[in-house]
Amino acid sequence: MEEVKSPISLEEFKKKRNAIKKPVIKDIKPSVLDNVACWITDRVGSMGFFMIIFLWTTIWLGWNMFAPKEARFDPYPAFVLWLFISNMIQLFLMPLIMIGQNVQSRHADLRAEADLNINTKAEFEIETILSHLEYQNKIILQILQDLEKKS
Repeated sequence: MEEVKSPISLEEFKKKRNAIKKPVIKDIKPSVLDNVACWITDRVGSMGFFMIIFLWTTIWLGWNMFAPKEARFDPYPAFVLWLFISNMIQLFLMPLIMIGQNVQSRHADLRAEADLNINTKAEFEIETILSHLEYQNKIILQILQDLEKKS
């Protein structure tokens, strides 16, 4: 009987698998300010925040258009105070949102790298299993041929 060579031993498989294992996430801890920026980004990017701003704007503009003239504090049509406050909110939130998105992007990149690492390991394991199945198939075919020759 002709000997069929095994594709890879279990020990070789374990050595190669351990070589693939590389830590993806290294002790990266976001700073307190990064966490604050992420928290603000999460809250500002919600429908609840939009509803608060929408209601605030509607009430502000409605009051200053339809309330008695003595009670109005930001005269129509300029709404100077409303524009000033709105612009200040935008100026403060814009950089914070961008910082939060950058931090979230870094974390997403690390998760994607970890996923790639896991997929690479899985691909290697699948290839190893397939090569073992092919090896077993060759052995079975060899046994069948030997049996046919004997009968």
